Amino acid sequence: MTTLLPRILRALEQFHAARPWDHNAHYHRWILRRLPGRFDRALDVGSGSGDFSRLLASRAGAVHGIDVDPTIVDRARELTDPAQVTFTVKDASKEVPPGPYDVITCVAAIHHMPFGDALTCFRQELAPGGTLVVVGVYRPQSRSDYLIDAVAVPANVLMAWIKNKGRKVPRPASMTAPARPATMTFADIVRDAHRALPGARLHRRLFWRYTLVWHHHQ
Repeated sequence: MTTLLPRILRALEQFHAARPWDHNAHYHRWILRRLPGRFDRALDVGSGSGDFSRLLASRAGAVHGIDVDPTIVDRARELTDPAQVTFTVKDASKEVPPGPYDVITCVAAIHHMPFGDALTCFRQELAPGGTLVVVGVYRPQSRSDYLIDAVAVPANVLMAWIKNKGRKVPRPASMTAPARPATMTFADIVRDAHRALPGARLHRRLFWRYTLVWHHHQ
């Protein structure tokens, strides 16, 4: 058994290296269902290669995507009509382009920032009646965390096979940005989120993610 587990882990690693799929993009349509059909201004924090920013542009009057990585911002500009989205190199942990915004989204980026400070900044730039949606990662700690992780492992293999039709594929541009492991547990995230955003709704999700939705009520 002690030798079997490392072999299984290596096999899984090789399988996913050959058939990568973007766990963050899996939640893009879910996010859109939480947003109005049309809105004026949107800010996409940690926009990466711009995949979700372009989806926002189908509903928004103007979209601003920001990311701290100049290389991935250049890639986003290459892939995007500049009339659709404006991309800027900016460290959201220090400042964001001034709002107000009707929609602010942050997908798998907030763990790169001081969490509570980032949420406070987003709240300040969100227009009354606006919506904030965060998809983030957390450090597993509780029994329920590990139970969800256990379910995610076979689901991850199945999704990789379905999305890639069983074929080996190159790594998508959206998965080339530098990654950082999560340091906050889900319990810590819930506590700090409710301090910054009273009434925020948070849920653990499959594929090592959680979601946060908050409406700025007038």
